[in-house]
Amino acid sequence: MTTTSNLELVQRLYDAFATGDMETMLASASPDIVLEQDSTLPWGGRYIGADGISEFFLKLISTSQTGVTTEAMFEAGDRVIQCGRSRGTVHANGATYDIPECHVWTIEGDKVTRVEFFIDTPTMLEVLAR
Repeated sequence: MTTTSNLELVQRLYDAFATGDMETMLASASPDIVLEQDSTLPWGGRYIGADGISEFFLKLISTSQTGVTTEAMFEAGDRVIQCGRSRGTVHANGATYDIPECHVWTIEGDKVTRVEFFIDTPTMLEVLAR
């Protein structure tokens, strides 16, 4: 894939997340995709394959209404790095958040094989505990 294609693929995935289009997200993932986020978060951990991706997003959206705003995105070899803000509202307590995040996507061919989500975990845990 060209640089533009990798960036376009990841942008399509952010667009799909924003509209709840799980079909597009799963179609862009390799069968053995690995998704990881800090396990101290209620939705965190290591997830593998389509079932894992579905489980991750179900946990995430059952905990908060959330969205991502991209501030920068660039390609570095087979990875696309996205930096921005995660904003939302926690369902259990109504607390709102606006925290920095960085996502690292690994792409082989036209499929995402790995994605790592990094957020300001201590701040997110504080918001969840309010």
